[in-house]
Amino acid sequence: MPPFPCSLWELPGLTKLSVQAIHGFRETEKSRWSEASRAILQRVQAAAFGPGQTLLSSVHVLDLEARGYIKPHVDSIKFCGATIAGLSLLSPSVMRLVHTQEPGEWLELLLEPGSLYILRGSARYDFSHEILRDEESFFGERRIPRGRRISVICRSLPEGMGPGESGQPPAAC
Repeated sequence: MPPFPCSLWELPGLTKLSVQAIHGFRETEKSRWSEASRAILQRVQAAAFGPGQTLLSSVHVLDLEARGYIKPHVDSIKFCGATIAGLSLLSPSVMRLVHTQEPGEWLELLLEPGSLYILRGSARYDFSHEILRDEESFFGERRIPRGRRISVICRSLPEGMGPGESGQPPAAC
């Protein structure tokens, strides 16, 4: 993948990982934020997570280039808990959810810049989710041109991995 400009990539620890579900991306795990960013993350966490949920200590930042996409997948229960919350930035995109047992049951979400999606319950476990390729990016009959998209993703700890537990899940799901 040719590099694409972004001041975010000047941050230490930024990597491009090879994950089969995601194409045309870079990602990092981030635990230190500016005061303004921390305030936004606190609002996301307050909206998405219950008082008894413990979050993974790092926030996953995924930078998807304009031609990038995310194939259908369900995040592993070994690495992510009951709730996944993503803040979509820069470009609108279409997220498709398809029931894993009943493929005729599906829905699409238009993720505008600044929108928050929360996957929990049946949406978390029973539906795959994907970000459509630019050429497939329609919401109903409306074409949604895809540009570069950044998502900031918070996740709860997997079941049985509380704050005092031994063993740490991998940084990313």
